[in-house]
Amino acid sequence: MSAALYILSTLGGYVVTTALLFKCPTLLHSKKKQSFKCRHISHRGGAGENLENTMAAFRHAVELGTDMLELDCHLTEDEQVVVSHDNNLKRATGMNANIADLKFSELPPYLCRLSISFQKECSCEGGDDKRIPLLKEVFEAFPNTAINIDIKVNNDILIQKVSDLVKVYNREDLTVWGNASEDIVKKCYRTNPNIPILFSLQRVLLLVGLFYTGLLPFFPLREQFLEIPMPSIILKLKDPRMISRTRRFIIWLTDTLLMRKALFEHLKERGIQVYIWVLNDEEDFKRAFDLGATGVMTDYPTRLKEFLELYPRKEQ
Repeated sequence: MSAALYILSTLGGYVVTTALLFKCPTLLHSKKKQSFKCRHISHRGGAGENLENTMAAFRHAVELGTDMLELDCHLTEDEQVVVSHDNNLKRATGMNANIADLKFSELPPYLCRLSISFQKECSCEGGDDKRIPLLKEVFEAFPNTAINIDIKVNNDILIQKVSDLVKVYNREDLTVWGNASEDIVKKCYRTNPNIPILFSLQRVLLLVGLFYTGLLPFFPLREQFLEIPMPSIILKLKDPRMISRTRRFIIWLTDTLLMRKALFEHLKERGIQVYIWVLNDEEDFKRAFDLGATGVMTDYPTRLKEFLELYPRKEQ
């Protein structure tokens, strides 16, 4: 009887302590300082309204008032940091070549029309700007805009050069970087711990595990940004007849486990911003913000701007 009482009292104490620290995590952890907060994030500059990752796309998004530009980086053969999602240029330019095998001056222009990854059967037709830009051009053009950098390949030189550019343009407090790869994120952090980092996929899985076991309030986190997809949008991107019952269940389960208001609120109390990607309609915008997301990443910055003009701003 005494053993059972001991176990129950210990378990009860654990539950009460966990519940308290979920609500008040600063009792155990210092809240991370935030130099910027973002609600409106333009994915690849707004790939649904201009050709992705072009200066025209970035300029359009900034003129609309976006809080953050999301972009992707690669390294050319002559070690120039360029802004492009794909390493291989076939999809975007029609040339079957890798960026790493070409000098910057040899990079071809984008095609006139590019498909939109997160919008079903949709493409964007661009204007005059079809040039792949340098990262430093983006930094020079938008010195006061937060930028989210996806380091696309595990390349030490690329990571070092991006870090150097961030320091040269005095952007350590206006930049976040990382990748789904834990190896890349670790290298980013080692190279420049002053630039905030994203959760890698491995760390997202750890985060979810800690959340559901109640251990998250006790666990220190070095990341300052959680950037995750909304799994349910897959159902909008695929033909329903092509999605098996098993896959539908997996999507539902993943969405249920990941889209948790209690998790998002706890992270925000610790000074960690939560970004949901890539959402392109009002229904998903609303769901993300209702769940407590700090910001939403979209291909359609105009749509998100119009939504946010009507959606009440809540204290983050």
